[in-house]
Amino acid sequence: MAEPVPWEQLAADAETVARYRAKVYGRGPDQCAFWTGAVSSSGHGKLRAGSRKSGTSRVVTAHVLGYVIAYGAAALREGDVVRHICDESSCQQPAHWVAGARLDNIRDYYSRAHRAGHALNDVRGPDGRAVAIRQAILTAQATGADVEAAITAAVAAGNPDGARQETLW
Repeated sequence: MAEPVPWEQLAADAETVARYRAKVYGRGPDQCAFWTGAVSSSGHGKLRAGSRKSGTSRVVTAHVLGYVIAYGAAALREGDVVRHICDESSCQQPAHWVAGARLDNIRDYYSRAHRAGHALNDVRGPDGRAVAIRQAILTAQATGADVEAAITAAVAAGNPDGARQETLW
């Protein structure tokens, strides 16, 4: 069995927090803040946190580390997962996260994945979407292009038929 992650230590480590923040492309307070580092096959950000010297070095899921940085390790109960209420797997916006049961996360997915134009219905899958958004941000920053326009184009490319399903409220 894997060792438990020392979330409190990782969130208190200044170098880890700086590495985490350097990989987040922040936007407005209500908008998704996208991960610009490594991405897993599930579309979630990955980061080497901690240090070998302290014995805390490990690869962690970025939004879980971000959640602990923002809300503290005590806010994450044993067995909880950090759910994205925005359904963007690479989102690092603390206001878009809620801790809860894995079953609730699965229910969220199945209740929304079928919606036309929705993040969970992207033709590239969650990792393809996260990588496309990351590359759009990094390329726009490197070339001086409009980052928001690049994000919009990257998101739209995952919905080639342009269909959208509006919410009822």
